[in-house]
Amino acid sequence: MPYATLTLEVADAVGVVTLNRPDEMNAFNGQMAQDLFEVAMRCDTDPDIRAVLVTGAGKMFSAGGDLKEFMAQGDKVPAFVTRMATVLHAAIARLNRMDAPVVMAINGTAAGGGFSFALSGDYAIASEKAKFVSAYTASGLSPDASSTYFIAKHVGLMRAKELVLTNRVLDAREALEWGIVNRVVAPDQLMETAMGMARQFAAGPTKAYGQAKQLLHTAFSESMETQLEFESQGIASMMRTGDARAGLDAFLHKRKPEFSGE
Repeated sequence: MPYATLTLEVADAVGVVTLNRPDEMNAFNGQMAQDLFEVAMRCDTDPDIRAVLVTGAGKMFSAGGDLKEFMAQGDKVPAFVTRMATVLHAAIARLNRMDAPVVMAINGTAAGGGFSFALSGDYAIASEKAKFVSAYTASGLSPDASSTYFIAKHVGLMRAKELVLTNRVLDAREALEWGIVNRVVAPDQLMETAMGMARQFAAGPTKAYGQAKQLLHTAFSESMETQLEFESQGIASMMRTGDARAGLDAFLHKRKPEFSGE
């Protein structure tokens, strides 16, 4: 189906999602929140999509929330933002909780909600031209779109406070050093590199990726004993999958496994 504010293309079991409001710096408005939710549902439920790649059209990844649309709501802006954030957050949660890994290809500046969204991926590759800034408190706002869940996990609490309270801008190399992205590449190599990573994930054991993601989500919140129980349940459930059987058989016969995602 067509989307008003983004595009979805599926090839080689990879769903490529492109934020597509370049004239508005790919800012999140109400329609983009809804489109992203619909795309997240498609990516989560379509068995032909075994990895997702997210990027932005034009020079920016995303400038965050569309402040012009917010201000146009007048006195109704709190209710508008509540509805929009609820939909956007559902989209981000769906992308983060699904089995298929999500690769963020950050082509330019990621600010505000764009910064938050970039943090929510499973693997992040940045162009050398990319910049990262929380930006919320500069406009008298507090963060949304998952950054308070992810940023301290990525960089530690004190650095997280620095980014959120001072709105320090990180360039791509600093973002790599701080643990916000996995790789930095030349701008003309970004999509090729990101697609290569996404295709690698798409050829892998999709359900095992999903189980591993869920275990890592609770790594900071559960006791050791609870986490060990989650691991026991997880690996036992994976033993029922076709990919586990294929992987174990390939290991025993010293050959490369072929995974189907089942």
